[in-house]
Amino acid sequence: MELTLLGTGAPDGLPLPGCPCAACATALGDAARAATALLVDGVLLLDLTPGAAFAAARAGHSLGGVRQVLLSHPHDGPAVEVPAGLPQPGRVADGRELALLTGHRVRAVPLDAPGSGYEVTGPDGERLLYLPPGGAPAGIAEGNGDARRMPYEMVVADVVGRPDGLARLRASGAVGPTTDVLAVHVGHEVPPGRELTRRLAAAGARAVPDGTTLTVGAYEDVPDVPRRTLVLGGARSGKSVEAERRLEAFPEVLYVATGGTRNGDTEWAQRVSLHRERRPGSWRTEETCDLVPLLAQDGPPLLVDCLSLWLTHVMDEVKAWDDAEWAGGGERELRRRVAELADAVRGTRRTVVAVSNEVGSGIVPATASGRRYRDELGRLNTSFASECEHVLLVVAGQALPLRG
Repeated sequence: MELTLLGTGAPDGLPLPGCPCAACATALGDAARAATALLVDGVLLLDLTPGAAFAAARAGHSLGGVRQVLLSHPHDGPAVEVPAGLPQPGRVADGRELALLTGHRVRAVPLDAPGSGYEVTGPDGERLLYLPPGGAPAGIAEGNGDARRMPYEMVVADVVGRPDGLARLRASGAVGPTTDVLAVHVGHEVPPGRELTRRLAAAGARAVPDGTTLTVGAYEDVPDVPRRTLVLGGARSGKSVEAERRLEAFPEVLYVATGGTRNGDTEWAQRVSLHRERRPGSWRTEETCDLVPLLAQDGPPLLVDCLSLWLTHVMDEVKAWDDAEWAGGGERELRRRVAELADAVRGTRRTVVAVSNEVGSGIVPATASGRRYRDELGRLNTSFASECEHVLLVVAGQALPLRG
């Protein structure tokens, strides 16, 4: 089954006319996107958008062979003119299936938002799932047994706007390691430039330029999700948000909070509450600094926030703040604990995203214990980073790749 993406943008396209934002200002050439529309094998058009015939011609195709046009989401404004020769657009009711004479079958997938999702099965059995902007499947984990047994070959969806929908598909088995996940409905709220590519790759997805033709079931371009990632940054740099974003398209994440609880500290309690509100409801939280056993176990992805507090805990345990204890064995024990953690990261089978503070670039601490902590955190970050495929530095909310 062959798919041509006549457009990959949000309903208003990218750049948005008259918008001065950074994403619109840099949406030039291949980064410019018309409203999303899909042409399947030249016979099925999913979403009719202005200029669809011209977009098809630019991609080397014609709409002359289209036998069915289906709409996936409500269109605001005046109705789109139907080019001569095209059938009138329609919809398939939720749960119903439409069979084309060409051997294609289209089943409507219920959503949790207005619109219709479409599961398209080709004559040779390949399956494609297309979801409208802002839409995610409703009840797929409970309802569709076939999806559990056999992942889709391709999913085309609003990955940026609804990463939880992708997580839901993964939880149900409808998206597997070989599923080609394409991000569409890309609008001006996305990060500009290479940041979009990097963010999508972390979710196991990708975006392609308008006019791209793909073969459904060809897996060579499916991005590999990094198994170990370290996110560094200063205070309020956005490092925790970046770390959470890298796992928001995955279900059942275990959030490991190394800070624990601090009785009577209302400011700390407020920080913890804000973190919890950001996280998807399907994530679990465990407050512990015992990271090595978690890394040794099989299970869902781990998000560790943060290594800085883990180091504080370990330095407390080895009495590193006391010069005599430090010289009498505390330093040696801390080195052993850091090496043990690095070994556990090297051997883990889980997907891991860890957060740590990047220190030492500014004022030298006034106390010996402060300088000791600064030095040891630098060594810990170096050891941990050496075992990670991806290392990022977050500055002013911008993620800069240092590795991967």
